[in-house]
Amino acid sequence: MILEIQYPLLLDGGLSNALASQGCDLNHRLWSASLLEKNPEAIIQAHLAYLKAGAQCLITSSYQASIPGFLEAGYDQESAKKLLLKSIQLAAEAIKRHHHLTSTSDKIWIAVSIGPYGAYLADGSEYRGDYGLTDQELYAFHQARIQILDQTSADFFACETIPSFQEARVLAEILKNTQHPAWVSFSCKDAAHLNDGTPLKKALALFARHPNVFALGVNCTHPKYISDIIPTVRKYAPEKRVIAYPNSGEAYHAETKTWQGISDPDAFAAMASEWISLGVDILGGCCRIGPEHIEKLKDKLS
Repeated sequence: MILEIQYPLLLDGGLSNALASQGCDLNHRLWSASLLEKNPEAIIQAHLAYLKAGAQCLITSSYQASIPGFLEAGYDQESAKKLLLKSIQLAAEAIKRHHHLTSTSDKIWIAVSIGPYGAYLADGSEYRGDYGLTDQELYAFHQARIQILDQTSADFFACETIPSFQEARVLAEILKNTQHPAWVSFSCKDAAHLNDGTPLKKALALFARHPNVFALGVNCTHPKYISDIIPTVRKYAPEKRVIAYPNSGEAYHAETKTWQGISDPDAFAAMASEWISLGVDILGGCCRIGPEHIEKLKDKLS
């Protein structure tokens, strides 16, 4: 598995930030995926905002997209499949427009977002990992969409916000047989444990020698823990690239689907200086991290 990526690689930030700035209503069980049919242009514009800020990799709008989720929203099987694929098409269209607007042809990567089962539930359980499912049920859920998305021209999978050892173990099995390589990023409650309480080092061990996973790390995790997590990833998965795209550190309230706190791009970038010095390979942002944050990160990386 060889990816000719120039490191460090700058990711985008939270897609919902750029969508909310356009006035999009994301109070929907499908979250940003609801716009794949209703307002695809908004997704393209959100991607473009991050490309303008300097992002070198776009994460698709498929985080909360799944076959069961679309079926429950009233779509049939074929429409659900088309909407999954559309998330990649919209990212590709944004890249095409960006190259035209800037008269550049620099490589921009497309990472297909594979969110956790908790994203489908839309109840905040990705911050806990307590699904109450069997391995077989989790396998079937993830395998259904990964099989579809594995047939596309995207560059790799972004298996992200993984909160539990069980879900990590299931994904490790599925990813052994995909055409696309992947990164796996966990969501952690502190510097040493996944949200379900599993030691991070135990989860990393699942993928330390995985033939199809090229990067490991965390996302949707408080930025204050990142400086301790980077050395942990290096220690327990020394052959893998280190990825970190934390949230803003604000608190999310699943009941009201709102955030509490203040996000400061300058403070975020100042913290990122230490992550860069610790050798992070792939860097970006998650919830509440917007284009202005990514622009600040670009300056730091420069």
